[in-house]
Amino acid sequence: MPNPAVDPVPFGHWTPRDKAAQRRSLLRWALPMIRILVMLSVAVLGCLQPLHAAEPSRLHVAEAMFGERCKTAGEKIHRTAENVEGVFLMKIRPHDINYRDQFKLDDPYGRDLGGDGYILSFLSGFFEANVKRPDVPAKVVYPHIAYRYVEALDPKDGKRYRYTGSTKEVTHTTSVLMGGDGKTTFKTKDFVLDKVMSPGPTPRYGVTYDDISTREERDYWIAGSSLKVIDLQTNEVMAERIGYMVDRGQGDKGGGRSPWLFAADTACPEFSPRHGSTAQLLQTENFVEKVLKPKLEK
Repeated sequence: MPNPAVDPVPFGHWTPRDKAAQRRSLLRWALPMIRILVMLSVAVLGCLQPLHAAEPSRLHVAEAMFGERCKTAGEKIHRTAENVEGVFLMKIRPHDINYRDQFKLDDPYGRDLGGDGYILSFLSGFFEANVKRPDVPAKVVYPHIAYRYVEALDPKDGKRYRYTGSTKEVTHTTSVLMGGDGKTTFKTKDFVLDKVMSPGPTPRYGVTYDDISTREERDYWIAGSSLKVIDLQTNEVMAERIGYMVDRGQGDKGGGRSPWLFAADTACPEFSPRHGSTAQLLQTENFVEKVLKPKLEK
């Protein structure tokens, strides 16, 4: 007689009652395994889902942060002054342009002409001599009347100087780098600075700027800026402009790309939807002139 323990009846020879017993046996084995697989699947999905939610794209985070900062951006003019002849520049913009240094707090949003160019931009006659010319496209609509003089501290000696500007004939020497021989001279009429020691007290109205970016903002290539006009007699902030910009490329430098120049395309207040960096020039004097109305020539 066959031993059922070692010689099971072939499946095809089982009775209906035996087949029902087999199905019950299979279900008893399969159901616990199904429950285990379901629990493992839920556990895995539960672990993966929060991880994905905690790591959205850098651009998504940057744009959300930028949007929040823009809620506080804009111009606030509390008081204006008429017939202003001169202003005191409390800070001079640097000569060098920050193209790609992510964490340098030099106010990329407020980038303007630097060094002597920054001083010149506040002087009456500069705009006409350098921008409003037949060979320069008329891109700037502001009047740019500007001021008769500007005062500032010279960082070399710490003394206060008065700057004025005028058009003079200037002799230049041809540059070897530009195809010249380095000897031949030629003359042009240029708008140049005249610098003397300040003859009197500091002008009543001052202009200053600050980089207000935080480390977190710079982590996402956001730059914040404050530009103020101050009554130096009362220390009253007469007007302030708060601005932000973000590089949507998040610091991509491929192909010689300059992140902070591209960031000027995404700014609040806006410079320009395209080529915003070109519209940054003269921005400081534009704002100041809304607050400190220059004295007109009679």
